Amino acid sequence: MSLPEMVIPCARIVEQGDPDRFRTVMAAPVSARAILFPLYALNVEVSRAPWVTQEAMIAEMRLQWWRDALEEIAEGRQVRKHEVTTPLAGVLRTDMARRLDESVAARRWDVYRDAFEDEAHFDRYIDQTAGHLMWTAAECLGAPADQESSVRSVALAAGLVAFLRAVPKLEDAGRIPLLDGTQDGVAALAGRIRMRLTAPGLPTSARAALWPATGVRSLLDQIARDPAMVAEGRVPTVAPWRLSFSALTGRVML
Repeated sequence: MSLPEMVIPCARIVEQGDPDRFRTVMAAPVSARAILFPLYALNVEVSRAPWVTQEAMIAEMRLQWWRDALEEIAEGRQVRKHEVTTPLAGVLRTDMARRLDESVAARRWDVYRDAFEDEAHFDRYIDQTAGHLMWTAAECLGAPADQESSVRSVALAAGLVAFLRAVPKLEDAGRIPLLDGTQDGVAALAGRIRMRLTAPGLPTSARAALWPATGVRSLLDQIARDPAMVAEGRVPTVAPWRLSFSALTGRVML
């Protein structure tokens, strides 16, 4: 079984824009790849939209383009032609498209230089971006509804690690990424999210959606012990052997 022709451009986008997720998808069955590549390609396109220009209005327009495309999918209308939207329309249900529209809207924070308002605002941003993406991926692969909370806890942890890895670049770009950027504040943040992490009980078919979070528990523990690694740009990526283990066994190594 080979990857559908229309999904191949999505695979290329993910390979170039999100190589870590690309590796997790390539470890999954082909049937899962046909679902995950369009979702992750959307995430690549949306996440970089605020950063390709310094003009806020243009960045807003780029995000709105994706919101309009998701609205077309949600309403069952003819979706605008694009290498991502065409296969994506075959993957998403109405509720999923509206959920991902909310994820695109959350990316407006990336356009401006305002700090997060409070802890709830920060958590909501991570959940609406990383959480919406992972839960949609898991749901598309057959995850039961009663596992949404635990999947989102995994996504929150993985999303936080990815965000902390990006902190130096965000600060260089003039952003204020953290409510408390001190070492104590970073350690407390990692510990708080670590405490919320719950391993979901997913069917084998849906576990590939969690593979981008492989090793996240260990990573959060490392950050809590050595919070200076965030400011110094030393937050590691997942060890390849962990992903290989998950792919070979069907288990998820959080």
